[in-house]
Amino acid sequence: MRSAGPQAYSQEQLSHGVEAVSVWQYIGTAQFWFGSFQNWQSEFLAVGVIVGASVYLRQRRSAESKPVAAPNREIGA
Repeated sequence: MRSAGPQAYSQEQLSHGVEAVSVWQYIGTAQFWFGSFQNWQSEFLAVGVIVGASVYLRQRRSAESKPVAAPNREIGA
């Protein structure tokens, strides 16, 4: 697995004869943004699956929840 972060990036740059970068400079690199967007994609996927499962399970007449369209007066809440 490849290391990530400004220190690893700077070491790689130095091995290619290019100057090291600061943390603030690293934020402006393509490598930082590529890695960040990969993480965000997986987070959005996980949240989407949880939300989708919640909606589906709620509509399956679970004993734990009221029917979606039922008013509170009908369920005794």
